[in-house]
Order: sequence, then C-alpha cells, then structure tokens
Amino acid sequence: MKWAAVMAVAMAISSAASGQTLKLMDLVDPAMLKDIYGAWELQDAKGRKRCRVVLKSESTIGGSQIDVAKDCARTFPVMDEIAAWRLYEGWTIGFADATRKLRIRFSTPDNRYVAEPETDGIFTIVKK
Repeated sequence: MKWAAVMAVAMAISSAASGQTLKLMDLVDPAMLKDIYGAWELQDAKGRKRCRVVLKSESTIGGSQIDVAKDCARTFPVMDEIAAWRLYEGWTIGFADATRKLRIRFSTPDNRYVAEPETDGIFTIVKK
C-alpha cells in the first residue's frame, strides 16, 4: 500500500474516532490541486488581522505539510498548534494539530472559505 493511501486511511479513522463527520477527499486530479497548494492568508471578519500560511503538497503525520508565518500565533494563538492541513470532500480545508485533531475547517458555502468553527478570531482563509 502506498504511503499516501496509508495516511488517508489513518486520517479517516482518526476523524471518525474523534466524532468528525468529514470525509477526506478521495482521488483528485493533481492538476486541480495546484489551486489549493501555495500561499494563503488567514483573516478575521474585518480583514484587519492577517496571517500567512503555505499549504504544501508533501505529506506529514496527520495530513500535508503547512508553513505557518512566525508571527501568526501572536495574531491567532491556535495557529501555534497547527501541524498539518487536509483536504476533505467538498473542497473543505482542515487544519490539524500534532495529535491529528481537526482544529479548524474552512468550508465554501458560497464563493469564499469560512472558518468552522471561528477560532481565535479566524474568520476566513484567502488564496494569495
């Protein structure tokens, strides 16, 4: 079994065990993922507080690698605990901590991503 498949199964089990109802995205055309990878910006509801993150394609424990700007935890304290990101069905983006617990998810009820739950003032994530 390939490493990515093992990780997907482990994360699905972990999500189910923690009561999450989200399903990880199954097979996706790699060309479609290019829009997800790269620089994003977390923002509060008014867009005044901001924090840069980079969603990477490389695997890590709990999902895929994420680079969080050094000053991000000062703006949004929960970001000090974020260790990985995941892509769920419906193009939902999830941020997980080192224990693989889903801490924040960003869904798209319209043409933008909205944080569910809003955590430490994080309201949205915007592609940069």
